Amino acid sequence: MAEEYPVVDLDSAALDAVRLLAERRLPGIVVTDAAGCPQSILPASQVVRFLVPGYVRDDPSLAGVLDESMADRVADKLNGKTVRTLLPEKPSELPRVQADDTIVEVAAIMARLRCPLVAVMEDKRLLGVISASRLLELALTHR
Repeated sequence: MAEEYPVVDLDSAALDAVRLLAERRLPGIVVTDAAGCPQSILPASQVVRFLVPGYVRDDPSLAGVLDESMADRVADKLNGKTVRTLLPEKPSELPRVQADDTIVEVAAIMARLRCPLVAVMEDKRLLGVISASRLLELALTHR
């Protein structure tokens, strides 16, 4: 079930990570420490949340008063930041499964953590990733 998947380091440039998400249209990306051990999943939705000013998140009706030039400043907001700064302050549980887990076990983790990706581990080594779309594809072919 696991597929090779791009990963980024906690201290990677945020702009590079976001470009990777955008260019490959990924739902998220695995974030590792310097030793390559998975630490977190950075969902693309978290990056979008980072880009929206706090006052607009608090009151979405204010989004209508912002012009499209805000979108032009996305790169500026990410410039000089690391992936670590895009992650929530309070780290959530790393969505991970074992290589021999079933489709149902993987789906249960994704559902409980509301995450589009899970890291597939063997011992402490990352084998790959299962995305929600890959899981659905596998579930449909098992019919």
